[in-house]
Amino acid sequence: MANTTSAKRAVRQIARRTVVNTARRSRVRTCLRTVEEAIVAGDATAAKAALKVAEPELMRAVGKGVFHKNTAARKMSRLSRSVKALK
Repeated sequence: MANTTSAKRAVRQIARRTVVNTARRSRVRTCLRTVEEAIVAGDATAAKAALKVAEPELMRAVGKGVFHKNTAARKMSRLSRSVKALK
């Protein structure tokens, strides 16, 4: 357990940040899942629309430090390639 005042404060900050980051990660995963479901269903227009929503959400998570930029780039590249292949 934290002993100093600053350590106790750090624990509180980490707890708050964890909640926010978990929500952010969940939101990104949901967006990515909707794209993947549209791809599996073979619906090119829905997949394209979902990808347009997922990209800024993923990049926002990168900016906040939730995902590494290379991870996001890899995910976007793979999804874009899959959506392109539907046409």
